[in-house]
Amino acid sequence: MPELPEVETTRRGLAPLLVDQRIRTAVVRNRAMRLPVSRGLPQLLAGATIRSLTRRGKYLLLDCGTGTLILHLGMSGRLWVVDRATPAGKHDHFDLVLENGTVVRLRDPRRFGLVLWHKGDPLRHKLLAAIGPEPFSPQFDGAWLYRITRHRSAAIKLVIMDSHIVAGVGNIYANEALFRSGINPLAQARRIGATRCALLAEQIRATLDDAIVAGGSSLRDYVGSDGLAGNFQSQFMVYDRAEKPCQRCGTKIREIRQGQRSTFYCPRCQK
Repeated sequence: MPELPEVETTRRGLAPLLVDQRIRTAVVRNRAMRLPVSRGLPQLLAGATIRSLTRRGKYLLLDCGTGTLILHLGMSGRLWVVDRATPAGKHDHFDLVLENGTVVRLRDPRRFGLVLWHKGDPLRHKLLAAIGPEPFSPQFDGAWLYRITRHRSAAIKLVIMDSHIVAGVGNIYANEALFRSGINPLAQARRIGATRCALLAEQIRATLDDAIVAGGSSLRDYVGSDGLAGNFQSQFMVYDRAEKPCQRCGTKIREIRQGQRSTFYCPRCQK
């Protein structure tokens, strides 16, 4: 958390404010993120014009012409627009200041996020190069999922959360997509047939799309670029609903641990 819908919601909120705007400077208050922030970043960004703001998986990419600013929100980060007179808080580690006075601020209490500068093709950066197809891309469909899972004995939930298989499907949305597909999260990936793989790929896209429309899920720290919370949590069918009745059949939702993450599912609806 934040996952793909939260990152995409942030991107859509910021893009109209950032694209074609000139950067005045950057303010780095704490270099000690997951990877250290470059000491020279303010000088690298000063005077650059933002050409585009795109997303790859859970990474935001600001094309600044001479290089790309790569941002990752980690587990607790958020990017939002603040008034330039707003005092920085304890966990406000980075500001991007535009010539028009707009300030985009990164708050990250746990400091697992990233603020990186990369010259050249950002998709060749070591953190992005091995990411699998985007869930909304033509490459990701039932045929792809079926083919890539044929020799994988791992649980299907762990497989669809693997960014090498498909980009950006985090824990919340893996839980929800598997429920929508009627697939038990413990099922071996190679045991899922072609028809069910097609359904799962479809429901991954549908779940992510519904979450983006709802502005993402706000469970702890996440808010969008406008400072408003997302609302997809009101649509959860299984996530964070342990011991509550399934909204389809009334059976109690179970919670287990998979890959050090919580898994929620209905033992009756998901086979």
